[in-house]
Amino acid sequence: MSLLLITSCKTEQKVEEPEQKNILFILADDFGYNDISYRNDNFYETPNIDRIAKEGTAFNEGYAACQVCSPSRASILTGKFPARHGITDWIGAKSGEEWRKKNRFSKLLPADYNHNLAKDYVTLPEALKEEGYKTFFAGKWHLGEKGSWPEDHGFDINIGGWDAGSPHGGYFAPYKNPNLKSGKDGENLSMRLAKETVKFMKEHKNEKFFAYLSFYAVHGPIQTTHDKWKKYQEKALINGVEEKGFKMGTFLPIRQTQDNPIYGGLVESMDDAVGVVLDGLKELGLDKNTIIVFTSDNGGVSAGDAFSTSNLPLRGGKGYQYEGGIKEPYFIKVPWIKSKNNQNNTPVSGTDFYPTLLDLVGAKLRPEEHQDGVSLVPLLKGEKIKERPLVWHYPHYGNQGGEPSSIIREGDWKLIHYYEDGRDELYNITLDQEEKNNVVLEHKEMASNLKTKLFDYLAEVGANFPEKDPLYDAEKEAAYLHKVSTKTMQSLEKQRINFLKSDFKPNDDWWGSLQTMD
Repeated sequence: MSLLLITSCKTEQKVEEPEQKNILFILADDFGYNDISYRNDNFYETPNIDRIAKEGTAFNEGYAACQVCSPSRASILTGKFPARHGITDWIGAKSGEEWRKKNRFSKLLPADYNHNLAKDYVTLPEALKEEGYKTFFAGKWHLGEKGSWPEDHGFDINIGGWDAGSPHGGYFAPYKNPNLKSGKDGENLSMRLAKETVKFMKEHKNEKFFAYLSFYAVHGPIQTTHDKWKKYQEKALINGVEEKGFKMGTFLPIRQTQDNPIYGGLVESMDDAVGVVLDGLKELGLDKNTIIVFTSDNGGVSAGDAFSTSNLPLRGGKGYQYEGGIKEPYFIKVPWIKSKNNQNNTPVSGTDFYPTLLDLVGAKLRPEEHQDGVSLVPLLKGEKIKERPLVWHYPHYGNQGGEPSSIIREGDWKLIHYYEDGRDELYNITLDQEEKNNVVLEHKEMASNLKTKLFDYLAEVGANFPEKDPLYDAEKEAAYLHKVSTKTMQSLEKQRINFLKSDFKPNDDWWGSLQTMD
């Protein structure tokens, strides 16, 4: 075994670097930047996820590669931004003229996109298999139909991963999942996936393994137990219930309050499951030689779907071009690396996991594969990496109210280009994380430079773009938006208060709520 000499802020430590280095990658779905007690202990309770953040490195400027799920998930596995791998929307979303069937009466027809993860890529699990790793996947996949499931992209074992992006049977058995045998009625899905992960680690504890636990939580339909609902209902009442919980965005109302007791319970259930896996690692004697990653695939759902949470002070949420849609919990724990500071403010992306994990286990990097990712090992050691631009490309409307746009962030600056009218917004994210002050007119040269870099990249990778809809009808769109801003808004406010009533009962035969489209 080799020894790493690490200097901490208190004493100099010798940390033993193991020969067998395992990886546990935990991916939450639709889990917002502030839906965690590590950052927000006023409502949510996530002590187990907090452990990963506190014992590892918390990347405060950690981003998903897209504001919706499938593109981000593909980017984690390929190290490529969505514009490069071509999955730019959640798989199943309508594009082109099919978009008209949504009756949104939009100005643009969303761009087409790839509906399966390309097989000619060497994915992260495939690269690790070449290094002798046993690979395991449990949970949400949503990267293509049969023939493009986890087992087709490098995972030896697949439990629960298939076409669907939401848990079709909800969070309690029976699951209605062709790759996950249901347990007893009422078994919790997140806990089941956690136990399957522990079982895998136990069976392969003497081998190098890559365990990828991809929760369906906290995606809609949001569901919880009566006890957890009651706990968060009482917390919300103690905190004080705002008279209004939503404000109108461009296309949909956006939630402004964190007082959803069903969602709070769902978040805690996922955290309970994380705790089972972390405890399992320790009981198996694997906690000292297993890298742990925790992140999410996009921001919390503040509009559309189940309207679950607020990402304030970050603007927007899932599906949006603002920080609330793309900034995520992003934690990496490496037991044999102890940095002086476990907080890092360098902008990093989901594309960086691929080269970082290869680097951490001593494997050769594959820059021809992870073309848009870099190793974060220097940052984990308290050093620096070269500043580089991060790019997002979402030429779609989606279900949550975001606008077709592309984004570039470099250093402190973030430029958003909108395809409906060609306008640009420029924000200094370091000074203005809430994105309240568009300074594009005050910093024209910076905006121009960033825009050039953005479109040079999009041209290089052959990105697809939306097109104007020749059948666009402004009056129909105005009527649609009026209905949303009145009837939909009223319905959401009524529902929010109903969730908090002492006699609340779900409409279904579970303790839960809304089915979503993706």
